[in-house]
Amino acid sequence: MRDFTLHTYKKLLEALIEAGYEFKTVEQFIKCPSNGCVVIRHDSDFWPMNDLKMAMIEHEFNVQSTYYFRVPDTSKPVIIKEIANLNHEIGYHYEDLVRSSGNVNMALITFKQNLEFLRSLYPVKTISRHGRPLSAIDSLTMWQDFDYKKNFELIGEAYLDIDYTETLYLTDNGSCWDGHKSNIRDIVSHSNQQLDVRSTFDLIKAIKERKTPKILILNCHAGRWNDNLIKWAYRYVIQKIKNLIKGKLKKIRYKKL
Repeated sequence: MRDFTLHTYKKLLEALIEAGYEFKTVEQFIKCPSNGCVVIRHDSDFWPMNDLKMAMIEHEFNVQSTYYFRVPDTSKPVIIKEIANLNHEIGYHYEDLVRSSGNVNMALITFKQNLEFLRSLYPVKTISRHGRPLSAIDSLTMWQDFDYKKNFELIGEAYLDIDYTETLYLTDNGSCWDGHKSNIRDIVSHSNQQLDVRSTFDLIKAIKERKTPKILILNCHAGRWNDNLIKWAYRYVIQKIKNLIKGKLKKIRYKKL
């Protein structure tokens, strides 16, 4: 059985439900963190139609999650409205500092414009930085001297405003669940929870055997999950190449530290 298909994603949801996890959006969790819950967030990097397919599956299971859209890359109004109508949270997957070549003032201007665009479709309250690992610029640094909560009426940033010390954060970045060797920016700090899984089948098995902690945060990039064999194979090959490049970049950057 192929991993990272929508069929496999259904099996993951079933395992989480059977284990008794309560599903929360990022906004709900930041406002009221609690044990026994799982937060599923989706960074929409490409193929937004996949996000809609995943959102529809979650709706069938009575599951709420959070979808972060890049502007303009994946922020298709019709798709965003449909996902919001399925009772999911919509947020901004920003990369403004990278796109402004490190100019913070320009990045803040475009951030405001893009946030206003998304808010014309949904009352956005949380954001999540898009990593852009091939760039030396990290858009998270644009908040070092700027209060995004106060100035943009936000309640949180997914990487900055969640206490990960007692939370297991897993991302499918790299089309695997143990991509820490190649991940450059899709990582969280101060997490004390670990789980040795690589495939979604490993993760499902761990959930069923009650080896997962009380709080789970899963980052599922919907563009990676395809039942279509051609799309699945295309993403598999592209991801293998990207993982090699990111792994080498990570070694180079660590040597400079």
